[in-house]
Amino acid sequence: MAVCTGSASLTPPERAELLTLLAEDADETVRDRADSALLSQPLEAFAAALAGESPGVHLLRYCGKNLVGKPVIAAALVKSSRCPIEFLTPAARALPTSEVQELMQDLDRLSTNRALVSALVVSPSLTAEQRQQLEELLADKAESESTFAQAVAVVDIPNEHRVTLLQQLAGMRVVERVQLALKGNREARMALIHDPCKVVQRAVLQSSRLTDREVETFASMASLTDEVLRVIANSRKFRRNYAVTINLLNNSKTPLDVSLHMIPAITAPDLKKLAANKNVCDPLRTAAMRLHVQRTQKRE
Repeated sequence: MAVCTGSASLTPPERAELLTLLAEDADETVRDRADSALLSQPLEAFAAALAGESPGVHLLRYCGKNLVGKPVIAAALVKSSRCPIEFLTPAARALPTSEVQELMQDLDRLSTNRALVSALVVSPSLTAEQRQQLEELLADKAESESTFAQAVAVVDIPNEHRVTLLQQLAGMRVVERVQLALKGNREARMALIHDPCKVVQRAVLQSSRLTDREVETFASMASLTDEVLRVIANSRKFRRNYAVTINLLNNSKTPLDVSLHMIPAITAPDLKKLAANKNVCDPLRTAAMRLHVQRTQKRE
């Protein structure tokens, strides 16, 4: 009764969680009092309780049945490793766009939690590209050696190691290649950046082991897809490396809208070189020359 009336010395999250336990008490009076008290509890209290180390099953059940449509609760449920599978799908549907974007960046968790991916794929906040990546994670199809033969051939390692790497990649499911992209070595990343699945390509760029030199190399590779180069260009972390910007601008495969946006960030000497680079498209060279002339006139 002290918990129900609020006279017990409890924090809001503690009280909210205990009330969900009391709402299933064997005593009808206790259940009724707890149900009434639960209606006045702030959503933030439930969210904080769900974010605890070991949220109780009663709390998870109450939130899943009664509050899952609230974005703050949906986000807390999805983030909890203890969330029952039956509540993941309705929670994923209620996730705000910002939470969906955050989850899409956690490929380590997505590639090891099929239930979460299955739930998230129905979210109305997903872009078409994100939904494609989740569908790729759900696919169990393995790739053949021929898929990776060309990518492995250009990796700078001894021939016998190339054969081993090719054999390792062949037959792996998408989720396994995502894990390898996130946690494997440089040679694996150099091959997997050419993976036919976009989600694997993104996993390479999200790897904590990825070095600045690797990103510089990726930015200069005309063999990569437009999507990979766009991801690199849109990353503030990668763009802090000036060499990445220069390599992207001089890469003929970089999308024009991305290249034009980056031109003002380079120095006068590099701008002049870009204007003379016949390997890039005419609109980019023209824009570089125009900006170079404008800067020269201002100095004069």
